[in-house]
This record gives sequence, structure tokens and C-alpha cells, in this order.
Amino acid sequence: MKAAILVFPGSNCDRDLRVAFEAAGASVTMVWHKEDALPDGTDIVGIPGGFSYGDYLRCGAIAANSPITRSLRTHVERGGYALGICNGFQILTETRILPGALLRNANLKYICRTVPLTVRTSDSDFTRAWNAGTELQIPIAHHDGNYRADADLIEQLEAEDRIAFTYNDNPNGSAGDIAGVLSGNRRVLGMMPHPERAADEALGGTDGRAMFQGLTNALVSA
Repeated sequence: MKAAILVFPGSNCDRDLRVAFEAAGASVTMVWHKEDALPDGTDIVGIPGGFSYGDYLRCGAIAANSPITRSLRTHVERGGYALGICNGFQILTETRILPGALLRNANLKYICRTVPLTVRTSDSDFTRAWNAGTELQIPIAHHDGNYRADADLIEQLEAEDRIAFTYNDNPNGSAGDIAGVLSGNRRVLGMMPHPERAADEALGGTDGRAMFQGLTNALVSA
């Protein structure tokens, strides 16, 4: 599997994401935001956490209009895979690749801790390693992780089984306790928690490791 990880000014989880993908057997290329094309043969694009462009305007708003993000949009429109984590999720909503918006946490404070999540669906290559209902311990680190969507969108996401993860004890006010959502074709996942920070015993936990191994297994055998 070939993964391309986008790097913006202010990204700070790009190397963590690379390590998690490589530990699962993926070949990884780091792609700077001023590039206008993804590497040939890219299977999945990783959009990492951090503070792209200093989070000016809105989190992810400037990154959503960068040269490489145009190639990301083309990639997913062709059916390619993408994984956006934290600031990467914000970028995916700013580009409208994923629905909804990420706003300031309800308590107006930055939150950094490990939280319990529930896997809501196993019907995706991101979550197939777990059964629906499995509880995971995954770190969060964000100031603007409050997922907002109107009632009709929440109902649609639930009806289409596109809610990937929910918080067990909602830390940020997200509608429907939503921690991650899938695209309509189930090949794009955006999530605020950081599975790449829970993919090695040295980091304090391995609950996120199965996501990267499952993606590699699925895309290698595709």
C-alpha cells in the first residue's frame, strides 16, 4: 500500500502518522502543501493533525484551498481513500469532502487526554478490524473538535451507517456524540481522536493500531 501524507505549515502529527502507516507495512511519501500532484500510485492520503497555517480564518480553511488539496479532492472523487485526523478532519469538512463542521469546544477550552470511544460500524476498511460496539481508548488533543450538523444530516448519517465512532463521555459538545464520520462511498474517514498516537506500546496504548493494519491489508489485497 502506498500512502501520501500531506504536510502543511503548522502540521505537527505528520511524522506520527507516517510511523503508524509504516509500522503496518505501508510505503509512505510526505507531500508538501505547495506540491500540485500526489505521487503516482497513491492508495490513501493521510491528512494529519496540527494547526495548518496557524488555524487562521477557521481551522483548516486555508489548507482547504492549498495546491495539494486540489489533488486530494481529485483523488477522492476518483474513489481514492483518505484519512483525516483532527486538523485533517477539519480540512475535510472545509473542502466539503465530508459533511458538517468543526467548531470551538463547548467548554471553550483546549482538551488533551485519552478518551473512550465506541466503534459504531465495522462496515469500512478503516473499522473492519473491530466489531460494532467495541470500546477503544484513543487520545484527543483539540480546541475546535465540536462536530456540528443539523438534525437532518445526523439522521442521514445514522441511516447510512456512516458514523464511524462516537464518544462515550462527550468531551467537546459534538452533535450526536460524533467522533468520526465516513464519506458516502466509505473510503474517506474524518475523526478528531488520534489513532496514530495509540499505535505503539511506547505511546501508552495500541487500540489505534488495528486501523492502520486493516487499511494495509485491505488495500494490498484489493
